[in-house]
Parts: sequence; C-alpha cells; structure tokens
Amino acid sequence: MRRLLDGLYNGAGALGAFCVFLIFVLMIVAGVGRQMNWHVSGLNDAVAWLCAAAAFLAMAHAFRHGDFVRVTLLLDAVPSKVRRALDAICLLIAAVSVAYLTYWATSFTWESYAFAEMATGLLVIPIWIPQSSFVIGCWLLLIAMIDELVGVVRGEKPSYQRAVEERHAAGDFSSDI
Repeated sequence: MRRLLDGLYNGAGALGAFCVFLIFVLMIVAGVGRQMNWHVSGLNDAVAWLCAAAAFLAMAHAFRHGDFVRVTLLLDAVPSKVRRALDAICLLIAAVSVAYLTYWATSFTWESYAFAEMATGLLVIPIWIPQSSFVIGCWLLLIAMIDELVGVVRGEKPSYQRAVEERHAAGDFSSDI
C-alpha cells in the first residue's frame, strides 16, 4: 500500500510539473504568435487553468516532502511525545479542513458537469474539465493528510519531518530561508 500511495503522490507531482512545462510552452507560443500576428488570446485561458492544475496536483507531493510552510518553533522545543501529539492534532485539523474543501470542490464541479456549464473565456469548453484538476488535487491532499495522520498515530515520524531532516543532514538549509 505504501508503494501505491507514494507512486500516486509522485505521479501527481510529476503531472503538476508537466503542467508547469506546458505553461512555459504556451507562453513561448503566445509570445512568438503575437509577434507574427497570430490570434493567441485563447491561450491565456489554458495557461490560467494549467496554473491551477499545477498548484493543486502537486500539493500532496509537496506536503509529503516537507515543502509546505510549517511553523515548527513550538514543535522543536517540546519533548518527542508532546510533539507527536501536537503533530497528530495539527494533522487532524488539517485533514478536517481539507475534507471540507474537498467536499465542496467535488460538489461544485459535479454541479458544473450536471448543468453542462461552459467556460466563459475565449476557449469555450465544459468548465468541469479544468475544475477536475482542483478536485483531484484536493482528494490527493486529503489522502496524503490522512495517510500522514495514521502514521503519526502509529508512532512514526512524519514524512515531511524526515524529508527536512534528510535535507539538513545533507547540508541543504535552503528551505529554512
């Protein structure tokens, strides 16, 4: 199960990175196209949707690898048992919050699908298509948070904490700046 979940998080992170690459390609095409008098206005819609997709699809991966902003001033100053309890409480609050977001994002996207809502920009497509990346990203983040919460409750060190400690052991303190 661990390999499946890690593969899911890594795959979503790779897909988010691919969205960033597509943004790069579309922006180059738009820049060249404007110089050659091509009609490229619709690319702005695609770039906006890809920005959202890149952000949300990569969230679970970023969370698991310690790339979310976390304030650890208190956590670093308490004994390990207290830290584990505080980590579990924080993860529970985060999971509940993300579950709420996930519920409403899924509901909102389902309504867009059910009512055949179309995008209002220059690229007219069913709006549920770009909204789906938001929903998938929310579900993956929720799964990652529950996964992490289960691990902390079982006594394991959180993956994001291990990732930061590994970077520090290698002499990389860039995430602390």
